[in-house]
Amino acid sequence: MKARDLLTADQDDEIERTLPPSKVIALVAHDHRKRDLLAWIDENKARLQGHRFVATGTTGALVANRCGLSVVRFQSGPLGGDQQLGAAISQGEVDLLIFFWDPLEAQPHDPDIKALLRLAVLYNVPTASNRATADFIVTSPFFAGDYRQRLTNYSKRRPTLPPL
Repeated sequence: MKARDLLTADQDDEIERTLPPSKVIALVAHDHRKRDLLAWIDENKARLQGHRFVATGTTGALVANRCGLSVVRFQSGPLGGDQQLGAAISQGEVDLLIFFWDPLEAQPHDPDIKALLRLAVLYNVPTASNRATADFIVTSPFFAGDYRQRLTNYSKRRPTLPPL
C-alpha cells in the first residue's frame, strides 16, 4: 500500500504497513561527505546486497561507478533531486534514507534539504545522517527482515476544501 493510499484512510490514528526484507534505500551525500558514503558502502556491500537503491544525481553516479551498485538516479540535489526524493518518500516508494550531510558547509538548496528530512520524519522513514547511525541501521535485524512500520494517519488533520 502506497503512502498516498494510507493518508486517505479515516479509521485509526495509526496505520501500519510492512516493509519487506528487500528495502528501497535512498542515498544522498554532500560533496565533502561523498567519500565517506562510498567507504561505508564498500564496508557494508554484503549487507546491502538484495536491496534496491535510488539517489540524487552525482551521488548516484559515484555509487554506481565506484561501488558497482545499480542505482536509479534523480536530479542532482541543487537541481531538484532532494525534492524528487521527498516526493518518492511521500508516495511510499522509499523505505530507508542514508543521507550523509555536511554540517559545516552551507548549501544553496538548504530549504530543499530541510524539506526532505521533514518528510522522512513525517513518513517515519529510518534515516541515517552519519556512519554510526548507518551502521546501527544495517546491523539491525529489521534491515534484512520484515518491519512493521507505523505511520500516523494525518487524514483527520487535513483541511477540507470547499467544492469548486
